[in-house]
Amino acid sequence: MAPAAIIAPSILSADFANLGAECSKTIQDGAQWLHIDIMDGHFVPNLTFGAPVVTKIRSHVERPKTAYGTGTFDCHMMIAEPKRWVTEFQKAGCDLYCFHYEAAIASTAADSPSAQSEHKTSPAELIRFIHQHGMKAGIAIKPDTPVDVLWPILESAEQEERPDMVLIMTVYPGFGGQKFMASELPKVRAVREHYPDLNIEVDGGLGLGTIEQAAEAGANVIVAGSAVFGAQDPADVILKLRAAVEKSQAGSGVKL
Repeated sequence: MAPAAIIAPSILSADFANLGAECSKTIQDGAQWLHIDIMDGHFVPNLTFGAPVVTKIRSHVERPKTAYGTGTFDCHMMIAEPKRWVTEFQKAGCDLYCFHYEAAIASTAADSPSAQSEHKTSPAELIRFIHQHGMKAGIAIKPDTPVDVLWPILESAEQEERPDMVLIMTVYPGFGGQKFMASELPKVRAVREHYPDLNIEVDGGLGLGTIEQAAEAGANVIVAGSAVFGAQDPADVILKLRAAVEKSQAGSGVKL
């Protein structure tokens, strides 16, 4: 059974002066998830927002009734210390906490904003910690990171240490509006070949002109920012993006 086609508009392209209403409307327009880009100015040069903003927009969007359901807050943590903020974002209403592999192998095991630790964390330890806090766990890789780093993590003998989603970046993280990098699609294909049931997300430069490439490679979770929020008819764009993924799944002989 193939994972569902999921459209996750990135609220980084929304109207920040009307953010709660924009998020609510996007779900009403047919999006299942909201992709929430958290940037700390350290792991990436840009700075966005933190847990208090997530708390506020959570009040405008009903929590999902099932795992991966409509209303899922997919928090993409482009931050240097991902373990430190797990608890705060769980409290804020995050449903899927997606950290970067590159940050996890270089950060400490401190598990709160005020905590200090001399120990290093690891992707497996962080995934377990996220699961212990009742959230789904995602792991992201930058364009310069080889897909091979994911195999030991995905093949862990401990289910609690395996991610629920893999995010393949199709731009360099940190800024919106970059050009789609088709060079990253072989990573998507490799993960899909090994894990036909896994949620695979792509993020960066996705829209009606690039969706078919991403869908054919095996991505089922599509992050689109300006393509949705900048459209005259966002609902129509969301519908077409989802239809492209479902068409590709059907054409590949994968059961929907």
